[in-house]
Amino acid sequence: MNYFTTSLMKNLLTNENNLPAFEDAVSELFRSELEKAVNEILEHELTVFLDYERYQRSENHDYRNGSYLRKFNTKYGVLNINLPRNRLGEFYSILLPKYQWHDHSTNKTIIDLFNAGLSNNDISRIVESLCGATYLKQTVSNITDKCIETVEAFKKRPLSKEYAVVYIDATCMSLRRDTVAREAIHIAIGITVEGSKEIPGYEIAPNESAEVWKSLLNSFKQRGLERISLICTDGLNGMENAINETFPQANIQRCVVHISRNISAKVRVKDRREIIQDFKNVYRSKNKELALEEQNTFKDKRQRRYPQIITMPESNQHLFTFFDYPQEVRSSIYTTNLIEGVYKQIKCKFKLKEQFPTEQSMEKYLVSQFNQYNDKFMNRIHNGFGLTTRDQWFKD
Repeated sequence: MNYFTTSLMKNLLTNENNLPAFEDAVSELFRSELEKAVNEILEHELTVFLDYERYQRSENHDYRNGSYLRKFNTKYGVLNINLPRNRLGEFYSILLPKYQWHDHSTNKTIIDLFNAGLSNNDISRIVESLCGATYLKQTVSNITDKCIETVEAFKKRPLSKEYAVVYIDATCMSLRRDTVAREAIHIAIGITVEGSKEIPGYEIAPNESAEVWKSLLNSFKQRGLERISLICTDGLNGMENAINETFPQANIQRCVVHISRNISAKVRVKDRREIIQDFKNVYRSKNKELALEEQNTFKDKRQRRYPQIITMPESNQHLFTFFDYPQEVRSSIYTTNLIEGVYKQIKCKFKLKEQFPTEQSMEKYLVSQFNQYNDKFMNRIHNGFGLTTRDQWFKD
């Protein structure tokens, strides 16, 4: 039985009825043994580099020149490393590269906590309690800066040539630019003809605008997207022109849920449930003809009491576009609720941060969430899309 096994058994017997104390003792045992092993390996690395053993005579003009203490953070705790030096200063350890102060598991833990929405302060405090080492906010930020490469890769990656549907909508999150203000995050979700979905891109701007959406759609074209069958939008002013200028062949669907919310805001509370149910009967009809009949019924029933809400469905020429597509997917394409679910997930984690100190930190967080979404849904078929064919989306 070697020293390590003997120490492990002693700690187990000593702390038989105290599991936390045993875990602490084992963790310290691992830390001390790892520290010893690393120091031995570093000495061996220098021996191989100099090509002679310690205390051995050699004609080599380079020789050992002491060591210096370097702390290295691991999940077992802080290791005190005696890093050896040579006279000519040309020795560099392969085991511990220059300027690396943390093991990969610690770095991964920090990035995972960042992706979970924790602030740098919270991450610093948690990792310090896990590793026993002090982590400054700037240190955490430097480690998460590895995500910047991921941000650039996300923005430049090639896209599918065709999307059956693209949902576009924006939400607001707090960002500091000298002062803190809520800024618009423009996000798109695309579903391919095969039914897989992904977030192709995003834009950050002080306010939601059609010009920003136009810029985002143009960036999709530059990355390989050629055709979109249907774009579902919330009806922002200028949105139709932006779509026609970038993807003129795409059909437009106005989100019925946004219209429903607008109607709800203009009627009395006691009448809302009944009126919204009447409007649901319009867009949940089996076909376009029945929907037009329900729309006339809705108009006749509400015109006298609420004349201002009648014009909302009537004036929108893109309300019934979804009826031109297969029955199996209609409930998925007449609303932007799909993208609202993404916002809910992002904001749920964002509550822990409250605000982003820079646009770069916001992008690091957003792209980490988008990559998780894409990895999760890229190989899944969205509801109903597996029952449709390409010819039903694109009539060449």
